[in-house]
Amino acid sequence: MNIVLLDSKTLGGDLDLTPLRELGELTTFSTTASSQTAKRIEDAMIVITNKVVLTKELMQNASNLKLICIAATGMNNVDLDAAKELGIMVKNVSGYSTGSVVQHTFTMALSLVEKLSSYNTIVKDGTWSDSNLFTNLSHPFYEITGKKWGIIGLGTIGKEVAKVAEAFGANIEYFSTSGENKINDYHHCEIDELLSICDIVSIHCPLNDNTQNLIDASKLKLLKDKAVLLNLGRGGIINEDDLAKELNKREIYVGLDVLAKEPIEKENPLMHIKHPERLILTPHIAWASIEARKKLLEGIVENIETFIKQTT
Repeated sequence: MNIVLLDSKTLGGDLDLTPLRELGELTTFSTTASSQTAKRIEDAMIVITNKVVLTKELMQNASNLKLICIAATGMNNVDLDAAKELGIMVKNVSGYSTGSVVQHTFTMALSLVEKLSSYNTIVKDGTWSDSNLFTNLSHPFYEITGKKWGIIGLGTIGKEVAKVAEAFGANIEYFSTSGENKINDYHHCEIDELLSICDIVSIHCPLNDNTQNLIDASKLKLLKDKAVLLNLGRGGIINEDDLAKELNKREIYVGLDVLAKEPIEKENPLMHIKHPERLILTPHIAWASIEARKKLLEGIVENIETFIKQTT
């Protein structure tokens, strides 16, 4: 049984792939360009992909292909209709990254709320040493207790963020991007109201027609001064050009783990804002704790084992 892993680098170099090798003859590629995909999957029975796109034409030309394992939850990189037409099973893995994303959300939020970047600089550049004062209060920060935390997208991750935010004493508001998820333990409000009243806003929704460019210039101006905005959903939900302009206009704080184009382009205006200490950018890692990636691998292995049992 030929198993081909097209982009092993996206899983990290620290994962032990032995469980995959025990299931068949495993061939791994660190990354795969679109021009290389056809050749690499032509003899495969099972293909594992995270971000490598699999089109109808590619699947048609891979005559032995029976199973596509997506090393992620999102399935937009595979033509699902074509796979069904061709009798190719497609399996993803869900739920593996919830704890990791929630943790990263609060890592960003707490760092921005408490101005850690600025205070770290004050200590390391000698400002504090030269002050002759036991403390430094040049960057006032607030407690989360009693503040309003707005959640855009109250799915599995959004609900877990709500629980932790409540543990900090925050009051939860949320906006359903689908318009259907309005029966919850929390208060639902429309997007304009949520942005206007919340001290912290975190995004945990998918990118689709309802959320593309959801947060643009007209929405950003609704944010309270000194508000914190976090995107742990997908790039493209926030208009990055508009966000850079808003960051240059006034004091708001932003944490982004996802960008419209990844990796971020060096010319992206977010790389050149006036107050970089007000912006945290991380390279799409919220999902990727060691534990989450191990769960992801376990999910892939389980999907292959199930396939083998069903076909033998």
